[in-house]
Amino acid sequence: MEIIQNKDDKLVFSAKIEESLINAIRRYVNQIPILAIDEVEIHKNDSPLYDETLANRIGLIPLKMEEINDEKKMPELKLETSKEGWVYSGELKGKIEIIYKEIPLTTLDENQEIKILAKTKIGRGEEHAKFSPGLIYYRNFAEIKIDKGCNLCEKCIDSCPKKILKIENKKIVIENSIECDMCDACVEFCKKNGKNAIQINPSEKLVISIESFGQLKTKEIFKKSIKELKKDILEVAKKIKKL
Repeated sequence: MEIIQNKDDKLVFSAKIEESLINAIRRYVNQIPILAIDEVEIHKNDSPLYDETLANRIGLIPLKMEEINDEKKMPELKLETSKEGWVYSGELKGKIEIIYKEIPLTTLDENQEIKILAKTKIGRGEEHAKFSPGLIYYRNFAEIKIDKGCNLCEKCIDSCPKKILKIENKKIVIENSIECDMCDACVEFCKKNGKNAIQINPSEKLVISIESFGQLKTKEIFKKSIKELKKDILEVAKKIKKL
């Protein structure tokens, strides 16, 4: 396993893993319990947006995931403002942290007002996108083979959209193979010039990317997705034993 990129909202690493397994982990991202705004009570809305549109925008605001001990007493958020100008997500007040505080919700003119009560709920991404914590996606690591005697012109280098090929000692070499997405642009260019000096094939290694919408850290998304997958596998195993 090799870490390629490690940021707060994105983790990229390469590893030798079965595609069927990582695909199952990817799918189980939408089984992770996530906190989100589920019901919006609009007591007053003088803004130009319809109540339904405003409620939908508020529902999609990512909330910091916290441990909820009693799901019968879910935290609430309030929004009360009469200031002229844009109304932002950070103006929702309550015990739950708003991750992105500068999401524009609507706008108010002079003497207009908004009064809203937002109720939260624990849900899963299979129910609604607002309960999804992020994305997991993957691709094959590319194996690039270039004939030692390859001495194509610089146009071959320019044909690569990722710009990972360069010329050293009058030969084409690979600068950063991990960026290759196997578009085959260089291979096709080579063939058009009557040569077959470049070959690109998928390897057993995968490049796996995890992106977070903010509710959980990328590593937590990966761990919790595996945890939810294990739960279902154990449940299936129990039912098979009863047969």
